[in-house]
Amino acid sequence: MKTRIQKAKQVTWIGFIVNVILSSIKIFTGFIGKSSAMIADGIHSLSDLITDLIVIVFFRISDAEKDDKHPYGHGKFETFSTFLIALILFVVGLGIFYSGTSKIISVIKGEDLPQPHLIAFWVAIVSIVCKEVLFQYTKIVGKQINSQSVIANAWHHRSDAFSSIGVTVGIAGAIFLGDKWVILDPIASVVVSFFILKVAIELSLPSIQELMEASLPKEIVHTIEKIIMEDSEIKSFHKLRTRKIGEVFVIDVHIQLENHISLVQAHNISGALSHRLRETFGKRTQINVHTEPS
Repeated sequence: MKTRIQKAKQVTWIGFIVNVILSSIKIFTGFIGKSSAMIADGIHSLSDLITDLIVIVFFRISDAEKDDKHPYGHGKFETFSTFLIALILFVVGLGIFYSGTSKIISVIKGEDLPQPHLIAFWVAIVSIVCKEVLFQYTKIVGKQINSQSVIANAWHHRSDAFSSIGVTVGIAGAIFLGDKWVILDPIASVVVSFFILKVAIELSLPSIQELMEASLPKEIVHTIEKIIMEDSEIKSFHKLRTRKIGEVFVIDVHIQLENHISLVQAHNISGALSHRLRETFGKRTQINVHTEPS
């Protein structure tokens, strides 16, 4: 049976190979087909190669066991890789926006843009299909192995599909509506850039929160509170602190017990609580339970 890291590497290498082929075809077609939107789309696909490599390298590091320098494990490397992917997406989005805007301004000033060739239109169609299939496949695997960086990479594939949709519309308008509508090609690339920037922001915010040691979502904290109070011997609790390290939850809590119970009983109660939490949130959940008198 394939391990978590083997599944992540497999889906990422498949994406890498597809991206190498697509980016090469798009950039080549963009030049011979005289489509700035297609060239921009090809550059976007080229950026996917970088994110694929980031996932492969950082995922291997994040899956390493705890050591003396990293007693909580290496999960933050996966979070950091998600942030890097989002940052690359943001830079790519800004670059495509700048390129498209510059061409639109040139047309407004009276300069001529070459009309795209039909080959660019068909390559854009093929790209949409390939990237959407790749998105669905990568997202499914990312959810199976509970990896935010793999899911983030899936959304990078989806942003490329969005990019190709915009390119297809722009190229089709520029080809089939005549010379006066050639401006639709760079307009399409600008519209695409907004999709890319939106995805980049949505991916970056959770990873930034995790790197800043933000608490787990309220619904998860509420579940933890219910699990704690399932044991009638636990009279109350306080100082509940939560955070996330990669795929692993970290839970710290102080529980209050009856004054007369023995140290062994207190140990058993805290051990049972840790067991219930790990049953709910996974065996790798890191739990620190401090017992004190009620």
